[in-house]
Amino acid sequence: MIAAQDLHTEFQFPQEADSQLSSDTDLEDPDGKNARTGRGMAAKKGKKATGDKAKGGGAGKGPGAGWMNGHHQKNGMENMTLFEVVKMGKSATQSVVDDWIEAYKHDRDVALLDLINFFIQCSGCKGAVSGEMFRHMQNSEIIRKMTEEFDEDSGDYPLTLSGPQWKKFRISFCDFIAVLVRQCQYSIIYDEYMMDTVISLLTGLSDSQVRAFRHTSTLAAMKLMTALVNVALNLSINMDNTQRQYETERNKVIAKRANDRLELLLQKRKELQENQDEIENMMNAIFKGVFVHRYRDAIAEIRAICIEEIGVWMKLYSDAFLNDSYLKYVGWTMHDKQGEVRLKCLTALQGLYFNRELSARLELFTSRFKDRIVSMTLDKEYDVAVQAIKLLTLVLQSSDEVLTAEDCESVYHLVYSAHRPIAVASGEFLFKKLFSHRGPEEEGLPRRGRQSLNGSLIKTTVFFFLESELHEHGAYLVDSLWECASDLLKDWETMISLLLDEPMPGEEALTDRQETALVEIMLCAIRQACECHPPVGRGTGKRVLTAKEKKTQLDDRTRITEMFAVALPLLLAKYCVDIDKVTNLLQIPKYFDLDIYTTGRLEKHLDALLRQIWEVVDKHTDTEVLEACSTTYRYLCNEEFTIFNRVDIARSQLLDELVDKFARLVEDFLQEGEEPDEDDAYQVLSTLKKLSAFHNAHDLSKWDLFTCNYRLLNTGLQNGDMPEQIVIHTMQCTHYIILWHLVFKKGWLNHSGMLGRLPTFCLMCQRYLNSINNAVKEQAFTVLCDLLLIFSHQIMSSGREQLEPLVYTPDSSLQAELLDFILDHVFIDQDDDNSTDGQQDDEASKIEALHKRRNLLAAYCKLIIYNVVEINTGADIFKQYMRYYNDYGDIIKETMSKTRQIDKIQCAKTLILSLQKLFNEMLSDLGFNFDRSSSAFCGIKELARRFSLTFGLDQLKTREAIAMLHKDGIEFAFKEPSSQGEGGPPLNLAFLDILSEFSSKLIRQDKRTVHMYLERFMTFHMALQREDCWLPLISYRNSLQVGGDDDTMSVISGISSRGSTVRSKKSKPATSSKRKLPEEENSCSSSDAVWMNREQNVQTPVMMHSPHLTSTVLKDPKKMRAEDSYSGAYAMPTEQHPQQPVPPQQQQAEARQQQERVSMHYAKMRNHMQRRGSGLMEDDEEPIVEDVMMSSEDRLEDINEGMDFDTMDIDLPASKNRRERTELKPDYFDPSSIMDESVRIFCIVQ
Repeated sequence: MIAAQDLHTEFQFPQEADSQLSSDTDLEDPDGKNARTGRGMAAKKGKKATGDKAKGGGAGKGPGAGWMNGHHQKNGMENMTLFEVVKMGKSATQSVVDDWIEAYKHDRDVALLDLINFFIQCSGCKGAVSGEMFRHMQNSEIIRKMTEEFDEDSGDYPLTLSGPQWKKFRISFCDFIAVLVRQCQYSIIYDEYMMDTVISLLTGLSDSQVRAFRHTSTLAAMKLMTALVNVALNLSINMDNTQRQYETERNKVIAKRANDRLELLLQKRKELQENQDEIENMMNAIFKGVFVHRYRDAIAEIRAICIEEIGVWMKLYSDAFLNDSYLKYVGWTMHDKQGEVRLKCLTALQGLYFNRELSARLELFTSRFKDRIVSMTLDKEYDVAVQAIKLLTLVLQSSDEVLTAEDCESVYHLVYSAHRPIAVASGEFLFKKLFSHRGPEEEGLPRRGRQSLNGSLIKTTVFFFLESELHEHGAYLVDSLWECASDLLKDWETMISLLLDEPMPGEEALTDRQETALVEIMLCAIRQACECHPPVGRGTGKRVLTAKEKKTQLDDRTRITEMFAVALPLLLAKYCVDIDKVTNLLQIPKYFDLDIYTTGRLEKHLDALLRQIWEVVDKHTDTEVLEACSTTYRYLCNEEFTIFNRVDIARSQLLDELVDKFARLVEDFLQEGEEPDEDDAYQVLSTLKKLSAFHNAHDLSKWDLFTCNYRLLNTGLQNGDMPEQIVIHTMQCTHYIILWHLVFKKGWLNHSGMLGRLPTFCLMCQRYLNSINNAVKEQAFTVLCDLLLIFSHQIMSSGREQLEPLVYTPDSSLQAELLDFILDHVFIDQDDDNSTDGQQDDEASKIEALHKRRNLLAAYCKLIIYNVVEINTGADIFKQYMRYYNDYGDIIKETMSKTRQIDKIQCAKTLILSLQKLFNEMLSDLGFNFDRSSSAFCGIKELARRFSLTFGLDQLKTREAIAMLHKDGIEFAFKEPSSQGEGGPPLNLAFLDILSEFSSKLIRQDKRTVHMYLERFMTFHMALQREDCWLPLISYRNSLQVGGDDDTMSVISGISSRGSTVRSKKSKPATSSKRKLPEEENSCSSSDAVWMNREQNVQTPVMMHSPHLTSTVLKDPKKMRAEDSYSGAYAMPTEQHPQQPVPPQQQQAEARQQQERVSMHYAKMRNHMQRRGSGLMEDDEEPIVEDVMMSSEDRLEDINEGMDFDTMDIDLPASKNRRERTELKPDYFDPSSIMDESVRIFCIVQ
């Protein structure tokens, strides 16, 4: 192959050039006479080659006419570098290259220097190589110098910049290199100066640590290599032609042989061989100096460039490059971690396998890397998987024996993929494998019909569909094959023939299972042709059809109508008793163009269809079949078409017969004194199913079925022996009756008797909630939830006030029974659910039962969301959030979100109520002396923490709700007095430990307000207690007091720090322990007032970063007067604990105790500080950090819970926040602040 010496990367630029240049513009030279400077004939004569005057910009100008001092001088664009000209793209690349060649021939050092600077500037480097550097410095030194001048402020460079201009620049850059080599291929590239210099420079740049240099030079070197491959290919062709001419001339007889021509051909072949060797040396230098190192570069884009170009080389010059020495690089890179690189490998191989001549030379490569290509069909990158399947399709076309059955099966199942491009590519593979091979016996078969070629192909499709064992995904299979096999799938004539015609002698008939699969495939093909969009789960939605697609759609629909209007009655008659086939066949009429029944004179076939539907209704009791019949009647009964009267008459006759039969059966069934047998019950149930199915799609109000249904339901309540299925379908039918009356509002309002039917039916369903049968109770619950939602107060919205008489509001007993049903039938363990009748071992039945319970819970939660039942009834739902998180967590979470949007305060009260319910349940189980480390109490605390996260980070939006939550929690904690008398803790005092989970959601002034409200419930004795039973109170008070000092990360602090008096964060905290002067206290109070006024005026809070400057209010928040703090979050009761006059002696004793307590608190805080050192303290964490950064890894999964409701996206750099907290820490634990507090308290007491 290419065997030549390597080119040293440290090539020394020659200081003086002695080689003689021709005056040619170095354009095309088909004969290769000017191939080498100093050797070619044109070079010796110093004349232009023929046709040179018509090329480029060199004609008619002196040497270097387009360039002056390395700058372009054309079209008025003076002093522009080569980089700028290429970037602008205003000049044709051919003209730019021709001008550079002219400049090179005039002064090659100057022109080459400009080319070197072109590559440097294309890398984004601001520096430039000077003539002095060019003459005296080696490549490594030049590159090092350029690296020092590289702008490191930005990581962008021309090849990575976005925008149309830079995308065009990349194309122009590559074109420039290709045209440069093409224009220089006959002389300049062989002067042993220009190419050696460029290759040496690019090799050195490609080994740079600077990504921009490495990326740009690699792209340039690879494009240079591609251009050289083209030159080598041309030389190879010329050599073959010359050799053939020489052999022809030599084989002539001596008399006719021209010896001078033989010498000329030998000389030409020798020159071509020398040129070929030199080109191979250049390619070897680039390959070994650049490609071998850069195909495994750390940057994926650089690796992709290498693989893309080597694929081009192997395709262009297969004789030199298509061998294992080069293919191995593509095979190895298929294991690359980046999908972009793997994709380039596959596209490179596709170009090789597409050519049958080239694919025959890839046998060894295919056997070595076939398994890897097959595994890439499951690549995590969809684009890679698609190209891998397409590559296997090309491999399949080249040889049937390469891929094994296992290899093909791994691709077959991808036709059911949800990703449509993968499915389509797999469908094409399947079509090529199974349907594209025709044997000699199939050549003379007819085009259509059972004996046609399509007949056997359709059978093959059915066999594949059944063997794949994914029978519910027929629409996916049809969609996958639609683009490559639409003609086959649209051959409905052959499908009908396979279903209706008798098999020929010796032909194997389709089995019942195969016929069912064929009917399903036929229906899916009809749907695909009429709807023209992928099935559900594939594609992002309906796309706009082109005019051609619309015409095809109309033509297909016409063909379907004309064909199946005749065949469908026959198919229904043949498969009348088969549930699956009939259900699919009855869906075909909805794709008909009903006008064709009239225009095509097909009325008799319409009558036949209606008769067959009647037969189906008469013979079947399956709900799915009956609903299909009802839907077909509804589509055919369209008043816009002339067939409406014909279909309406048939429908009315059918319904008359059903209603009369139902009334007669009910009368006999409810006959007094007679015990109804099973046959009577079956007749009633089957007729009731048919009426329910038709009532779902048709208005049967004129038949007045309510009376019969009411009698059945009432009898079931009285006797308790009514079959459950009759009760269930009677409820469903009555539900439809009421809803159809709502459609015709005038008919409803004009009959006063109908107004009483809704409450009567709801009361009856309420009574059935206490049935012993679970299925009946579930049906009653579902119907009640639907009716309560439809007939709620929202029925009057949008100008429908006249419907006010229809509003039905559930009373408290009904709400309680609905809630009890949810608690008894939804929040149960999987093993306790007996609704599946002993089939709990079946995983599918467990999933189905779970879905049923989820639907029941969702139905009740909708009543809460739409304010049909009281929001506080959601407390019993919310308290189950943690226990049943896996089953219903998403439903409960969404319910909390919606209720918060309706009423934030009421939602907060519901949340705290749910915690109170759990707390009371725990007390009833464990008693009042429970261990606060027990799993039950920790579970309630964890639930409270999660509830806290749902309030989000915007504390202004949830301010009043959080305050009200604390108010209710405090009242609950002190509600039950101690059984030990006044000295013992309240029974619910431990609830404060749970309530402290919400303290971080309070803003600064609300913490002080809540703390004041807490102190109203506390006695002096409580404040002095330090026993373990009082720890919840102590910790809760600390969460309010310490949090009030630490809350600098709150929204309010971020806003106030910009509007109030500020001090530098680097200033030292005040250390004086002296009492503040009255003026200072007044100024502080006034500052507090201004600060809080600012807070209350904020309308749209914005989450801020931690402030660099801290307001003076943040320094000593305890000095704010109580009357100045914000207390408008909720109304505080004022008569909870009347104040009694305190004797002076007791005042002095309390003051001393208070001073001792403050001193102890200060000492404790000081010891705590010394113990923690300079690290980040737990008490120093701001509320936002508490929400986002959990203290343990097992809580990280809950981070996103707080981001769903009224939250904002914030970006808080961790390092910055930590630095600011460290700088602000001395203000939080300032000893002078604590001492001032103790002095102030002592003075107030005195």
